[in-house]
Amino acid sequence: VQLQASGGGLVQPGGSLRLSCAASGSPFVYYSIAWFRQAPGKEREFVAATTWGGGMTYYADSVQGRFTISRDVTKNTGYLQMNSLKPEDTAVYYCAAVEVTTSFTNKDEYDFWGQGTQVTVSS
Repeated sequence: VQLQASGGGLVQPGGSLRLSCAASGSPFVYYSIAWFRQAPGKEREFVAATTWGGGMTYYADSVQGRFTISRDVTKNTGYLQMNSLKPEDTAVYYCAAVEVTTSFTNKDEYDFWGQGTQVTVSS
């Protein structure tokens, strides 16, 4: 499956953005999907994940209650709705997909990655 992330941009603190992850080459419904982010000088870190059936979601503590991961299988697209954004959310955001895993927060488990989209939170 090929992934294309989009939707990043510059937003003021407290604002919102919605990232999209468009999939092609294989039905998205068979994959668990996740979002990771990487700030300058830092390692890529887990943000959110949802299982292939959409029945379970996982969030990093730092985004719990502010971010929501979802998917639209009819559009073969995943989303990350980000609200109440903070300057520390500034990073390149990557979507990722995997067919089978039991460790949704581990970036090494994911086989497919999008190219990343920049999110900058600043006044």
